[in-house]
Amino acid sequence: QLQLVESGGDLVQPGGSLTLTCSATGYAPDYYGFGWFRQAPGKEREGVAGISGKGEATDYADPVRGRFTIFRDNAKHEIYLQMNNLRPEDTATYYCAHSRTWFPTAVPPWSYYTSWGRGTQVTVSS
Repeated sequence: QLQLVESGGDLVQPGGSLTLTCSATGYAPDYYGFGWFRQAPGKEREGVAGISGKGEATDYADPVRGRFTIFRDNAKHEIYLQMNNLRPEDTATYYCAHSRTWFPTAVPPWSYYTSWGRGTQVTVSS
């Protein structure tokens, strides 16, 4: 069973940047697709970015497209979310999750994820 730990959340000013890290341990994490999700207070959790097992395919939610980049280092079993030009509406707890089945070459649909980590808090405020 994969275990996920997120880190890198912080307080940042609007327009600033952050990089989140998801560390994965367990059986064959490289075969799974991974996704970053977020949940703001009073709102439902939403998908932000997804990446295939080999890291060759990515997808993004419209609100973050062009500002966020998901990438992974399979040698380190880590998945990253580079966030640029942050906005107050990006404030949320960010979680990573892995796909329910192997997704080596395609990005899993948002409904195909499981086993979220405990999250890391991102606050965008002046």
